[in-house]
Amino acid sequence: MAEITTEKIDDIHLISVKGEIDAGSSIYLDDALKSAMEQGEKKIIADLSGLDYISSAGLGVFISHLDEFKLKEIQLTLFGINETVKQVFDILGLEKLLTIVENKEAAISTFDDK
Repeated sequence: MAEITTEKIDDIHLISVKGEIDAGSSIYLDDALKSAMEQGEKKIIADLSGLDYISSAGLGVFISHLDEFKLKEIQLTLFGINETVKQVFDILGLEKLLTIVENKEAAISTFDDK
């Protein structure tokens, strides 16, 4: 079961994910990202500190939007990934495709010079 919430921090859209993202719950993550894009958000951070597990379907949600983010000049930064989940990202080489940092402050600072 996943719990996904969103909030606005100045001009940054925060998506917080808790629980497990699998084939059944990945649609909610996808909806949160699509909603941010539809609202015209350009700076999105995702708090994954409460994420216990992510399946290939969940990872696919992030990957499926990469081209659209680039096209629409949307910046996405993930943070707070625990070691178990981070290993999955690393094994698949996603750290080369996605901006992943330690904490919220670091995520916000990725936008400072852009």
